[in-house]
Amino acid sequence: METIIISLFVLGYLAITLEHNLKVDKLIPALAMMALMWAIISLAHLPVFDVNTELKQLEPIHLEEILLHHLGKTAEIIIFLLGAMTIVEIIDYFNGFYTIKNFIKTKSKKGLLWIFSILAFILSAIIDNLTATIVLITILQKVISSRDTRLWFAGLIIVAANAGGAWSPIGDVTTTMLWIGNKVTTMNLITYVLMPSLICLVIPVGVASFLPAFDGEIDEITSDEGDVGFHKHGAKILYLGLSSIVFVPIFKTVTHLPPYVGMMLSLAIVAAFAEIFSKAKINITSLDEESDAHQTSSPVHRSLSKIELPSILFFLGILLAVAALESLGLLFNFAEALNTAIPNTDIVIGLLGIGSAVIDNVPLVAASMGMFSMPIDDPVWHLIAYSAGTGGSMLIIGSAAGVVAMGMEKIDFFWYMKKIAWLAFLGFMGGFLVFVLMRNFLF
Repeated sequence: METIIISLFVLGYLAITLEHNLKVDKLIPALAMMALMWAIISLAHLPVFDVNTELKQLEPIHLEEILLHHLGKTAEIIIFLLGAMTIVEIIDYFNGFYTIKNFIKTKSKKGLLWIFSILAFILSAIIDNLTATIVLITILQKVISSRDTRLWFAGLIIVAANAGGAWSPIGDVTTTMLWIGNKVTTMNLITYVLMPSLICLVIPVGVASFLPAFDGEIDEITSDEGDVGFHKHGAKILYLGLSSIVFVPIFKTVTHLPPYVGMMLSLAIVAAFAEIFSKAKINITSLDEESDAHQTSSPVHRSLSKIELPSILFFLGILLAVAALESLGLLFNFAEALNTAIPNTDIVIGLLGIGSAVIDNVPLVAASMGMFSMPIDDPVWHLIAYSAGTGGSMLIIGSAAGVVAMGMEKIDFFWYMKKIAWLAFLGFMGGFLVFVLMRNFLF
């Protein structure tokens, strides 16, 4: 039966990886394999286990208890992401991100490259790398008219956004998983991973700035404020929204409550100001006819309707599918076999990072959380955060930021592999080596 479950996972994983070829949304195989895997475990009465991290051994547990445990951990991540996504959509409702265009004054391609890269690095650490990529490529399309030039900028934005998301607990889904799963703490994650992530940014952008593609100046900085439209409260809601997201790790540190509690408080504050700014007289929790009639005038309702629910359901499916493998003890046993075959953990995690360029990093990190039993803030978890977060830049399909940029600018897979992949690899290896040196000699 375990062979059947593993086969189901492999087939589902393959369907997720080939999403664009099969023309099937990845949430479908994720949900299907999750449900079937747990159904087989239940029908076959397979024994399930919980990992005792202190004794580093498996302990038998009841099926419903372990399933409820994993559902609770997954729900924490999903509710956290729902809150963050809603805040970002509220900012977008007021065209708050368009305020960022005010920072762009130069026509130099090298100058613009550094501006966009630094913005991607900083923004992705706050609003996550996927959203930062969407925001900056949207602005890029308003600034640079030449598509050939934009492709180069978009490629480096992907690298910078993934580097920026790796060192922040709220910058990437994988780091958020490690943070909520009590594998890393905010300050130690930043201490260990910020410098390697910065190197991962500086090397590819620095090398790219000497390439012919970034010589000279852009033809024209387009001005289409009339199309986008500045909102008088846009800047206020932008700074309020970003500050509220940054507040979440502080709230967790002070109260010791799970991060989703702080995110819900931040959402409540941003939503309250959004309702005041829009002057919409509507109760966001009411479902009566009057509320529905005025729904289009509410920034909160509009923002909630634009949330990417397919991504949320995908996370539900993939995390609970990996949890099934973990509960059977398969990941624990695989980790022991892997450590025997490759005693050097750094090499294993490096391969995991390179693998994340081909395979979705969410299940990779979910699997690693079940494989390794190191205590909180062990350097292994920080290296996993760095590798999984930045390794996906090496292929355009290796990260959510790359996939969304591919769709927005119609970037060719092989063009990216030829022009950007080697730059991303240089950055990844540079940051990886810096992490190892820092861990061995500074900490």
